This record gives sequence, structure tokens and C-alpha cells, in this order.
Amino acid sequence: MVDGRRLGVEPICEVLQVAPSTYYAARDRAPSRRAQRDADLIPRLVELWKVNYEVYGSRKLWKAARRAGIDIGRDQTRRLMRQAGIQGARRTKRVRTTRRDHDARRHPDWSSASSPRPSRTGCG
Repeated sequence: MVDGRRLGVEPICEVLQVAPSTYYAARDRAPSRRAQRDADLIPRLVELWKVNYEVYGSRKLWKAARRAGIDIGRDQTRRLMRQAGIQGARRTKRVRTTRRDHDARRHPDWSSASSPRPSRTGCG
């Protein structure tokens, strides 16, 4: 106990209503076939992505992988790219030159009740 709190897995398992033995069994279990295959495929996909100048998105990378003899699905390619932290080049035309300062105060809003409304007639 630290500061009156119980430490370890047991209090968490109590809240989740799961037996602690379930946690320990899952922790000690060998990786699944999917996890093993993912661990094998991710470096191969990253290598293909780098060979293609890091611009391929999931669709083109999937097709390149199929051409390279890697038997992989389109959605699986997308999932593994997300897991590896890679993405295709974006063709956006918008150039952002400034970034908003989130700590700065907002300019007073004209429509708020606390600020006087300007005259629409243009006089006084």
C-alpha cells in the first residue's frame, strides 16, 4: 500500500470485474499468428514505402506489395501502415504560414452582450 492505495493488477481487475488469473494468462500467452505475421510484414511494407520515395498511400502500397509477392489484403495494408506510423503524400494546395497561439486571448466578439454593438446607420 502506498498512501492508502492498493497497488498491482488486482484492484483494476476488481473494477473491471475480471479475474486476475485472466490477466496473467493473457500476459504470459505467446503472440498470436496474426501478431507474428504483422511483425514480419511491417518492416517489408516500410521498406517498400521507402523505396517508393515515401509517397505511396495504402492503395498504391498494397498494389506494390502484391507485385513484390507479398500476399496481403488492402485493409490489412491500411491497418499495418497506421500501426507503423507511415502515410502517403498529401496533395493539398493549402499552405499554412501561421499557427494559432492557443494561449492568446480571443478578440472580443461583436455579437456578445458585453460589448456595445456598432451602429448600422453609420452615424453616431
